[in-house]
Amino acid sequence: MNSTKDRNGKQFNVIAMVVTLLAGTFCTVLNGTILSTAFPTLMKTFNISAATVQWLTTGFMMVNGVMIPISAWLSTRINSKALYIGAMSTFLVGTIICYVAPTFSILLSGRLIQGVAVGITMPLMQTIMLTVFPPEKRGIAMGLGGLVIGLAPAIGPTLSGWVIDNWTWRDLFSIIIPIVTLVVITSFFTMHSVLKNYRNTIDVWSIIESTIGFGSLLFGFSSVGDDGWTSPKVYGAIIIGIIFITIFTYRQLHLEQPFLQLRVFQSPEFSLSVVLSAVTNMAMMGIEMVLPLYLQIVKGLSAFHSGLALLLGALITGIMSPITGAAFDRYGAKRLATTGMFFLTAGTVPFIFITQHTSIVYIVALYTFRMFGSSMVNMPVTTAGMNALPYNLISHGTAVNNTCRQVFTSMGTAILISVLTNVTNNLKPATSVLRQTPLAYRQQFITATISGYRAAFAVAVGFCLVTLVLSFFLKDKGTSTDLATEEA
Repeated sequence: MNSTKDRNGKQFNVIAMVVTLLAGTFCTVLNGTILSTAFPTLMKTFNISAATVQWLTTGFMMVNGVMIPISAWLSTRINSKALYIGAMSTFLVGTIICYVAPTFSILLSGRLIQGVAVGITMPLMQTIMLTVFPPEKRGIAMGLGGLVIGLAPAIGPTLSGWVIDNWTWRDLFSIIIPIVTLVVITSFFTMHSVLKNYRNTIDVWSIIESTIGFGSLLFGFSSVGDDGWTSPKVYGAIIIGIIFITIFTYRQLHLEQPFLQLRVFQSPEFSLSVVLSAVTNMAMMGIEMVLPLYLQIVKGLSAFHSGLALLLGALITGIMSPITGAAFDRYGAKRLATTGMFFLTAGTVPFIFITQHTSIVYIVALYTFRMFGSSMVNMPVTTAGMNALPYNLISHGTAVNNTCRQVFTSMGTAILISVLTNVTNNLKPATSVLRQTPLAYRQQFITATISGYRAAFAVAVGFCLVTLVLSFFLKDKGTSTDLATEEA
């Protein structure tokens, strides 16, 4: 399937458009984690605290999460070619602002602009891929999408550490600018309008409710690591988020033309795929946040080398995504998901027993094995859920799936970090021990820290077990009786 026709009946090259989509999405998603190892440098450059610099990631993820539901409306209202070019151009502007930023506030502004663009490009890429490929070929198509969505954020810390060690923090943005510029220029020739558009009027109240709801919820969970669950800022934001999301949901179910079509949840297969994808990400991304802390604090690795330790797992994800996509087209999601979740669970259990002296090679091998398992779950499960929807609901299904994944990932990370922090603080020795026997204090503190990591990993195992059980409820290939089948 090298060529097909767009909405205007014009023949175009599908492969060229897919390459453009994947290149652009890789650049945008990469920016989610590319600053992680640059924080100490940025704190020194702008004379800011760790809590302040964290907003470069927290703010980016919040705006990204808020824009994902809006992207569903945009993709049905605006020509997909114009929307993609506009989003990539917005991302380019944000990246240039980051590169030239003389102050932290301007750097943060550039990151927020980038977040707006990423919230559009990632779900738009998935929607277009699901639209131009027929259901029997969507596995390999989404596998390619999974390659960039899984690989880009995973290599971010390693790339960031290498750039910081050899160049300057501004080069984290300068190396992306020419690539994004080329993608924007290429888009004028390779991108085509492939999504059906409707003249739907925008429901302003829905935008306000979703922005406050999802923004507050993401802010609350993102703040747990610094402030703890008992902080009014944390639980206040989460409560506000839940209230506004409830109001938003009620409104969508009673609008004649909803801003975000929640009818997608009428499909049991889609609903199950959303839960599986979200909980799997809780287990996977939570470990990706906790493990580098263990490698740096307990094992004494530098930020660059702790990122490098995760690189093999990222490469496995990239290699396996197209392979599991092709396997999905042949076997369906159930076999892949149950096998993958078994590997993910089995690869997580040994982390409960780590010590100060656990071999780094052993940790890298376990992490790589986990990523091998997760690569068999995420994209196949997502594709199975999307295949259960009719074409006119795919953009809404993509937005719902990505929003849930974003919220649950933030929730999972917050839970693991809070467990790590609370267990460590509860077990660490009193300050008096430091004055009396410094060596004993040091060993007791390390023991407390290790216990914190073990507890966090134990919670991650719990996430994995829940998802493993749920994966058995997926349908085998060719047994779907969902919305897509009914509408056909």
